[in-house]
Amino acid sequence: MLPRFSCFPAPLLGLLLLAAVPTASATIYAERGFGEKDGNGSIASDLNPAGLVAGIIMEEEGRRRAVTYQHGRLRELGTLGGNEGFTKAINTHGVVVGSAQTASGAWHAFRFEAAGGMRDLGTLGGNSSYATAITRDGMIAGYADTSAGDFHAFVTKADLSLQDLGTLGGASSYASGLNTHGVVVGTAQRGDGYRRAFVYRPGTGMQEIGTLPGGRISSATAINDAGLIVGASETEKRRWHAFAWDGKRMLDLGAMIGQGDSYATAVNAAGHVVGSVNINGFEPMTFVYKEGVMTVRRRDDGLYLTNKITDAGLVVGAVYTGHKFQAFAVPSQAAPAPQRSNPLDWLFLTFILGASGVALYQLRAGLRGQRTYFM
Repeated sequence: MLPRFSCFPAPLLGLLLLAAVPTASATIYAERGFGEKDGNGSIASDLNPAGLVAGIIMEEEGRRRAVTYQHGRLRELGTLGGNEGFTKAINTHGVVVGSAQTASGAWHAFRFEAAGGMRDLGTLGGNSSYATAITRDGMIAGYADTSAGDFHAFVTKADLSLQDLGTLGGASSYASGLNTHGVVVGTAQRGDGYRRAFVYRPGTGMQEIGTLPGGRISSATAINDAGLIVGASETEKRRWHAFAWDGKRMLDLGAMIGQGDSYATAVNAAGHVVGSVNINGFEPMTFVYKEGVMTVRRRDDGLYLTNKITDAGLVVGAVYTGHKFQAFAVPSQAAPAPQRSNPLDWLFLTFILGASGVALYQLRAGLRGQRTYFM
């Protein structure tokens, strides 16, 4: 049976960067996972520029442990007094956020840093909370139970207390991403019960993004500093399509793939979008949308769980071996089929893309002239 949180991040380093400039002596780890043994699995949630991975060890019996991994060293983050924990994101300073069980068994959002350990972020008056994203300056977003029993999206204030972002008129909402300007994205319930993707701007409040034409529900998952928002929307045919929204129009990325249900999970500073597509019930494949071109990776050249894309161009996710997940990462540029290139070539390409300083993002008008590659 697959873990119950297939939406969680999942990658480590099939090509683990060691924080430095690309040189011929840079070390690349080709192994999968965090070195876990005895049938345990692993998921990498996020990766920072120093090569520090926030992840999860999944024990055979189902217990999850929040960890970080770097240079072959695994660090256990512990819990808030309970038995389990998981990570969701890490920033450039190595601060990790996620959720862990308390002594009572409730799940609470946490903030972890090496110097101070794990801090309980509390709730919005209810029993549980979950942290989902963190900026380089340490602002955190997520969702938490209220005293009324509903869960609401939150963002942290300067003192790390939780600010309730409200809803779109319904009972619940949750935040899944934010940028350095304090702009939060997620999903919120409307008064009619439908859930819609939202963007929350400080001083403006929560705004509904809408759906693709004919869709009833949508969800936003991530935003970059330029304001490009990605997520997934139902279509008129009741399928799920990944989208990118630049504040004016919603680009249907799923239509560019042309088949299956697709979900955008992350976007980097350059506006490159990654996510998963499930075609005809088969295992999900990774897609990458960059520079107006859509590429769907071959199953043997992508990830089972596609969670993040770094500014350097590494796609963070996890592979599935048939009985367990293993943390892994792949370059956003697919290897030319079917022959594999030297991993060092991909390392150089990754750094070149990350350092090029190209425009933050560029959504091309319409779908005309745009290509989709299945590799």
